[in-house]
Amino acid sequence: MTFALIFPGQGSQAVGMGGDLADAFPVAKHVFQEVDDALGQKLFKLMREGPLEDLTLTENAQPALMAVSLAVTRVLEKEFGVAVAKAAFVAGHSLGEYSALAAAGAISLADTARLLKLRGQAMQRAVPVGKGAMASLIGPKTDVALAEEAAKAGSEVGVCVVANDNNAGNVVISGDKAAVDKAIEKAKELGARAIPLNVSAPFHCPLMQPAADEMALALASAAIIQPSAPLVANVTARPVHDPETIRRLLVEQVTGRVRWRESIEWLAGEGGVARFAEAGAGKVLSGMAKRIAPDTDAVALNSPADLEAFAKSL
Repeated sequence: MTFALIFPGQGSQAVGMGGDLADAFPVAKHVFQEVDDALGQKLFKLMREGPLEDLTLTENAQPALMAVSLAVTRVLEKEFGVAVAKAAFVAGHSLGEYSALAAAGAISLADTARLLKLRGQAMQRAVPVGKGAMASLIGPKTDVALAEEAAKAGSEVGVCVVANDNNAGNVVISGDKAAVDKAIEKAKELGARAIPLNVSAPFHCPLMQPAADEMALALASAAIIQPSAPLVANVTARPVHDPETIRRLLVEQVTGRVRWRESIEWLAGEGGVARFAEAGAGKVLSGMAKRIAPDTDAVALNSPADLEAFAKSL
């Protein structure tokens, strides 16, 4: 069965994540130690013990979620003989794109950890706390066209764009707080529900340009090679394997839209993917995949038992 590995983004973090993998498999424990060493930080201790508010800080959550994803893929390969190269494609939601590239060997684990630490800090620096906002527009009437209309209303008073096209019924907008507030009112008029998100910065909008500039500098000197499985990129929803194109798209991704619905639709259609396996913390992306492509199978690989069952099913 043709499968794709998908990698979660921010919001999937939870205290205790990765602990059962580290207890069961030395290779997972080694991943967490390697990330700690790369960052000069006891990140795995924070992941196991909390507090949640520290783990949720963008500069901690991003490398932590990547570390869990890499622990999953390394265990799959070393313990169960399922290499990432066996996947037809890899894809990740926002920071998950870095996890996908690290899992596919395009960027080293240590470099990925350092890049994500910087990415989190740069995003935090880009916009003063309280100036930006994000909101999730949800409900049966919500689609990207409704979200774009709401964002257009918001943009009359400031920056407001569609940040994440997750799936029908779940689209996220981002920008200046006043603009997002106005967009929320418009979205409600159009029949959507709107939930302000508890985030530290307005991700994936033009306000993130200072962070994109920082990442451009960092990525310019990062070693990137061709991934062992093609990456379906957030900003294009199409496969890419050329290292220089990957480098450019990672910069564009900071301010650009996460085209997740389009990515899954492409994978399930032209990509021929029949099964999605979410490698890392939580079950958000596998849930989205089932809604976007109901004729495909989608599983979350969180626990040792999940990994064993997945390997046996191939």
